Amino acid sequence: MLMYGQRPLADLRWVLRGIAANQIARFFPDRYVRMTGHTGRGADESSARQIADYFWSCFYDYFEILGIPASDIGRYLKGKTVLEYGPGDVPAVAFLMLAHGADAAVCVDRFELYRPSPASAEVLGLLLDDLEGAARLRGEVCFRTPLDPASGLAEPSFRYVCQDYGLSGLRDEADLIISRAALEYANDLSATFADMRAAMRADGIAIHKVDLAGQRCDDDHPLSFLTYPRVLWWAMCSHKNTVNRWRIDHYRRLLVEHDLETVSLEPTALADRRLVDEVRPRLASCFRGVSDRDLSWLGFWMVLRKPTSRPAGWRA
Repeated sequence: MLMYGQRPLADLRWVLRGIAANQIARFFPDRYVRMTGHTGRGADESSARQIADYFWSCFYDYFEILGIPASDIGRYLKGKTVLEYGPGDVPAVAFLMLAHGADAAVCVDRFELYRPSPASAEVLGLLLDDLEGAARLRGEVCFRTPLDPASGLAEPSFRYVCQDYGLSGLRDEADLIISRAALEYANDLSATFADMRAAMRADGIAIHKVDLAGQRCDDDHPLSFLTYPRVLWWAMCSHKNTVNRWRIDHYRRLLVEHDLETVSLEPTALADRRLVDEVRPRLASCFRGVSDRDLSWLGFWMVLRKPTSRPAGWRA
C-alpha cells in the first residue's frame, strides 16, 4: 500500500508525470488519446469477441436493473430516444439499443474516442451477427451502408457528440439516459447532472453504474488516491480522462441540488473496515468529513427520474 507522503521521491515523479500528461491533454487532446490508448472500457477484454460479449453484458444489465425482462426490451424501447454518457471507442450499446427498437441514440463524450475503424467495425459486425429476427433486420440498416459496420452508424438515428465537459446540450429529448463507468470521470459532475436533468423527458429515466475505486499505477489500495491534496490532483488530472474522486455523499447532494428523484441507489462493492481505517489518517482535507460508511462505497447503481415522473413511467 502506498499513500501520498510516504515516499516523497516516488510522489514527486508521479506528480510531475501527471502534470505533464495533463498539459498534453489540455492542449493536444487528440495526441493524448492516441498516447494513452483510452477505450472507455478498461483493459480486461482482448479479442473482438470478448469486447462484443462485454457490450452484451452492459446492454442487458440496464434492463435487469430496471426490472424489464429480455422479452420486453423491444416493447420498452419502441419510440424512445436513448442518451449515453461516455460510450468509449465503440458505440456498441447505442447500436444494440437501436437494433432493439429505439428511435434514436445519442452518445456524448469529452474526448473523441470513437472513430469508425477496422477494430470497431469488427465488434459491431459480431454484434450484428448475434442478432435475430426483427432486431437483426433493424440492425442491418443502422449503418450508413446497410450491412456494413465499417461505414459507421447512420445519422440521424445515431448522433455522436464530443465537446468540453462531455455535455449533451439536449432539452427534453431523452427517454432513457445511461452510463457505465462514466460519471466518475466527469470533470464537472454538477454540470453533468444539470445536463442530464435538462435532457430527460418528464417521464424519462436515468440509470448509471459508477465505479468509485481508484488507484495509483503502483498501488492496489482502492482508496489511496484520496490521500492526494485537491490542488495536486487538479494539476495532474483536470484535463485528463481521470477519476474525479467524488464520493457517494457528493452524488446524494447533487441529486437534491438538481431536483432529481432517486428510484434506487445500491452499492456494488464496499471496502472493508480495515481499508477505511488504513486510509483515514492520510485523507486529503476535502475528504476528512466523509463518513466511514460513505468512504466504504466502491461503486453503485443509481436509477433516477424527475419528481414529476409517474412511478410506472420507466416501464411505459
